[in-house]
Amino acid sequence: MTPALLMEAALEVARLTSLVALRYYKQDIAVELKGDGSPVTLADRAAEQLAREWIHARFPADGVLGEEFGETPGASGRRWVLDPIDGTKSFVRGVPLWGTCVAVCEGNEVLAGAAAYPAVDEFITAAPGEGAWHNGARCRVSDIDTLDAATVLVTDARNFPSPVRRAGWEALSERAAVSRGWGDCYGYLLVATGRAEVMVDPILNPWDAPPFLPILEEAGGVFTGWDGRRDAFAGDAIATNGALAKAARTLLWSADVSR
Repeated sequence: MTPALLMEAALEVARLTSLVALRYYKQDIAVELKGDGSPVTLADRAAEQLAREWIHARFPADGVLGEEFGETPGASGRRWVLDPIDGTKSFVRGVPLWGTCVAVCEGNEVLAGAAAYPAVDEFITAAPGEGAWHNGARCRVSDIDTLDAATVLVTDARNFPSPVRRAGWEALSERAAVSRGWGDCYGYLLVATGRAEVMVDPILNPWDAPPFLPILEEAGGVFTGWDGRRDAFAGDAIATNGALAKAARTLLWSADVSR
């Protein structure tokens, strides 16, 4: 299947899955806590179940990795990675900055990625060589090239796994024009569409980041793990526009004397 068709498929399942979640949004539904302390609801499970059924019907040989139901191996060498509601903490509080994330992967290489944000009526998708598309139109990162003019984002500034990384974020945050906690998948959308310049996630699960590697790259940005390597499964991420890729990473790493 061509990258363009995989991109279309990823977007379709992301949008359909997000609409299942949207039915439960701002409804009185129970919230449970998983073993890691993160919340989960009926909406998360119902949305992922729909995504799995959709994929199995159209790509029966493909594997699936989802946040709520784990991994189902496939025979094709291709795997779909799903996060039915990225930003469940926002979702359960009635905050619209959540979305559904879908990536199609072969090994650790992302063949296509998509994310849908139904509460704000936005969607984005990309595949290598096919461009990044926001609400049906080509999108690009901003051209801002000075940190003093940049907007920088983080999911939760309390979650840095070490004082060194926290110090790097604080250095970047103090230098930037605007520092905000518009995190989870919404932060990557803002960078890819030119409304922010840097998004930092110090801790990620395998289903959190994969769609955004091709989305950021095709939009003219740079997506890496914290160590600067191009990797959608690094367990952390730095996403930037192209102009500030080096400067932002240098400042984030500034407290790390081992570099």
